[in-house]
This record gives sequence, C-alpha cells and structure tokens, in this order.
Amino acid sequence: MRYRKLGTTGVEVSTQCLGTMMLGPMGNPDHDECVSIIQAALEQGINFIDTADIYSRGESEVIVGKALKGRRDEVVLATKFYNPMGEDRNHRGGSRRWIIQAVESSLRRLETDYLDLYQIHRFDWDVDLDETLGALSDLIHQGKIRYAGHSTFPVEKIVEAQWQAERRGRERFVCEQPPYSIFARAIEVSVLPTCQQYGIGVIPWSPLAGGWLAGKYRRDQAIEAGSRYAEGSLWSRYTTGAVDTSADPRIELIEQLAVVADKADLSLTGLGLGFCDAHPAITSTIIGPRTLEQLEGLLAVADAELDGDTLDAIDAICPPGTDAPGTFNSAPNPKMDVANRRR
Repeated sequence: MRYRKLGTTGVEVSTQCLGTMMLGPMGNPDHDECVSIIQAALEQGINFIDTADIYSRGESEVIVGKALKGRRDEVVLATKFYNPMGEDRNHRGGSRRWIIQAVESSLRRLETDYLDLYQIHRFDWDVDLDETLGALSDLIHQGKIRYAGHSTFPVEKIVEAQWQAERRGRERFVCEQPPYSIFARAIEVSVLPTCQQYGIGVIPWSPLAGGWLAGKYRRDQAIEAGSRYAEGSLWSRYTTGAVDTSADPRIELIEQLAVVADKADLSLTGLGLGFCDAHPAITSTIIGPRTLEQLEGLLAVADAELDGDTLDAIDAICPPGTDAPGTFNSAPNPKMDVANRRR
C-alpha cells in the first residue's frame, strides 16, 4: 500500500480509501461480515475509511464503529452530512442547526469522540456558504472534527469556499470528493486543476463507474443479481435505471476498453483504478466493496500503473474532460429544474 499527503494537511492516507456505502442494508446487511471486510482492509494497509450518515440511514456508521473498536487512532476516519435523515424538514442540509445535530449523531454511531474529516455531501444551494463554514470551523475549534471537506461541489463553489475562508477567517475546506472515472471525466476541465491550485486533496468516488469498469455489464450478458444497475436495485432506481446490455451505448465503450486492458495485461478493474491514480490531482481513490471477495479483488490491482500508451488509448475511446453517455450527475443545480427556469 502506498500513502500520500491529504492536500496540505500533512496527514498521510493510503492511496486506496475504503468506502462503506455498500456495508449495511444498501449492500451487505450482515454486520459481522462487514466488520470482517473493514478489518481485512486495515490489515492490508488501508488507513483511510469514508462513510456517511445517509448510508443505510446510519447503519453503515454503526458498522464502522464496531470494526474500529480498539483501533480508532490507527485510522483517518471520514464521514459526511447533508442528505435527509428523517421526515423533519430541518434534518438535512448545510445549516448550522443541522450540522451541530448531525455531527453528534455521527459521533455516537461511530463510537468516537472526534472525526478526522467531516464533509458536506453536496453543495446546499439554499444556505449561505459562510453559515456552513462557520459551523464547521466551530467544530474544529471544539476538537470534534480535525478537518472539513466537501463532495461533488461545482468548481465555482470550490473557489468561493476558499475565498470565504480567507476573507472571513474561517477554517478552509481541505479536500473534495468528486465522481471520477474513465466514464466521468468532466471534472478534468476545471475541478481537478482548481483543487491542485489551492492544495485541496481529491478523493474520488465511483472510480469503476458503478461496476461498469469492473466488467459487470458486457454485451448481451445477463446482469448478476445484486449489481447496482440490475433491474429493481436501489441504485438503478436512484440513478438512471437498469442497464440494457443490448442497447446501452456504454457497452461499446467497455468492449473497446477491454481490448486496451488486455494489451496492458490488466483487468478492466485494474485499468479503471490505475486511470484514477494516474492523475496528479488524486490523493486517494475510494473503493466500495460489498463482500470480502470484492475487497481482495480490488486490492490485488490497486497499485496498477498505466503507461503513456495505455492512457493515450483510453483518451481515444473516452476523451478527456467529457462524460460518457448515461453518466449520472448527482449534484444538479436546482435552478435548472423546470419550475425554476426563467420563461
């Protein structure tokens, strides 16, 4: 396992971060098995774990807390807030009121008295950014969190947050957690260069594009039950629907990328993880196994290095700065909703 500094913090994190979205009823409901997955990751050198309050409505955090008993100080522990955690209209978002309440709930579920990294899961278009930064700064000063970060922020809001922190004396965000993969490259245009400019760490989610780059969806092949884009899955209902392997335009891209992977003597998974790791802005790539077997498979190719010819071949299939058809954008500006457009 290799390690890198998280932005300008000086904190060293493993180049693979264990994401826990699939640990709990959203993926694997067996707590004991999930604890074993986390502990196996630690034994393999991973020291960075990312979760969120919304993952299985807090159950993922509970599982992580169980797994880290007696080992808490060995781990750089990150969680997130923002998404609705109940029917109450104020149990969500980036307000001071909710942040103070949400962090206490996460600390309780994780069985810890501090978080290394506390991230706002999406930009809140209805809250003054200074309110969010002020609340997070107070939590840092209280010792309840060490650093603050954001996830899937538009580039202009990344810049605004840095400006607000400097202008108003707030603690600055130290990392961004964006979607990034061979299929999701739009952030290469401005998000990644901006993070480099400001010394912001980058920990991308979905490096395998929801299983596409793990080879789960191939031409005219049946989709394995339990896969994210299988018919009726939670993920397919939440995003762009189930995959039709006979018609989806991403199928052709996968077949071409499979040829590139074979030539480089890599699996599609190795190609996908190696692609993310090759960008100089990337600090640590989030992997999200559902089973111990999946974890072992991911770690077996986690250190894949792509040469220039391989990266050029990927660029020819999925051009830099673009997203493949069907790529899920989970952070749209609500001002673009039909009801909010100026007509």
